[in-house]
Amino acid sequence: MSQNVITAKVPLEQRRKMIEFDRVHKYYGDYHALRGITATIREGEFFSLLGPSGCGKTTLLRTIAGFEDISSGAVLIDGKHMEDVPPNKRPTNMVFQSYAIFPHLSVAQNVGFGLRRDPRPEAEKARAVEEALEMVGLKGYGARAAHALSGGQRQRVALARALILKPKVLLLDEPLSALDKKIREQMQIELIKLQREVGITFVLVTHDQEEALVMSDRIAVMFEGEIAQLADPETLYRRPASRRVADFIGVMNFLPAKVLGEGGGHLQLEVAGLGQVEVTDEQASARPQGGEAAVGFRPETLTILYEGQVPQDRDSPGVIDEVVYYGDMTYYDVKLDGVETPVRISMRNVFGRPVLDVGTRTRVAWSPGALVLFR
Repeated sequence: MSQNVITAKVPLEQRRKMIEFDRVHKYYGDYHALRGITATIREGEFFSLLGPSGCGKTTLLRTIAGFEDISSGAVLIDGKHMEDVPPNKRPTNMVFQSYAIFPHLSVAQNVGFGLRRDPRPEAEKARAVEEALEMVGLKGYGARAAHALSGGQRQRVALARALILKPKVLLLDEPLSALDKKIREQMQIELIKLQREVGITFVLVTHDQEEALVMSDRIAVMFEGEIAQLADPETLYRRPASRRVADFIGVMNFLPAKVLGEGGGHLQLEVAGLGQVEVTDEQASARPQGGEAAVGFRPETLTILYEGQVPQDRDSPGVIDEVVYYGDMTYYDVKLDGVETPVRISMRNVFGRPVLDVGTRTRVAWSPGALVLFR
């Protein structure tokens, strides 16, 4: 049975540790780029480092590759300390944002570039190149000039060149950012399939929240050199650990709230526009300091009620302030009564459902279970 099939059958938490960060700090002069990073990435995991520009995600990726020395702490790969191990001796390979394709070489020459000093016979190396090209969907492209490739094809060549060396870890530094939307979405799915097929650990750096949610087993959200939350995509989206994480991942509505009381595993709140509501302790990302707080909820957890519809749980009155039509979806900004800032609501455009106009009075259905409490 192949290694990737074995890995796929083993739960993530039971797989062996492939990469370990132990209190990693990195300084550039007085600038503190990485601030005590401690995390574990498992064998065969698709792991993403997500955050805004300057948060330290690329610096952390480069410490795995050996392109950046750390100031203190430790980086381990497959149980071995990487201190003083140069990049070319580490069991990693990297696909850069620019792809770094040699335009004067053919596709096959680009893919086989890393095999120049390999002692195997040329025929065997040629077979390895063909296998790598087939793996990334470029079978028969070996003789083509690299400069004649599209952006998506260049990205595949860069992947094949990295995978042909059979690294234990493939590092991806925003490899899809130069592609247009349609090709980027196609390549996201293909990368997921490729990672499952080869069964090795992928570590992706991206600033694109949707890309990270689509592709990852787990995501580390970073701000200012620290990991703010490390979790699977669904947990990050539905139960963000802080308001900052919630605001960064997708779209989140926020309403001011006041804690009226707590006990028995529940908190009683007064929420602007929603009224009095009870939430569980699990819905609180952190205990509010004093009575002032905020609740957050995603646009798809609200529903505009049309004439004759009855809410399954709770509903609140409001007026439509803005309408944005996207074909399959319509996004409404609704001002709930007593609240100046509108909330965003996403509604799927099913057959027979009209798109409402700005200024329409409406009622918005919602469930207390969809709320998250923040400090």
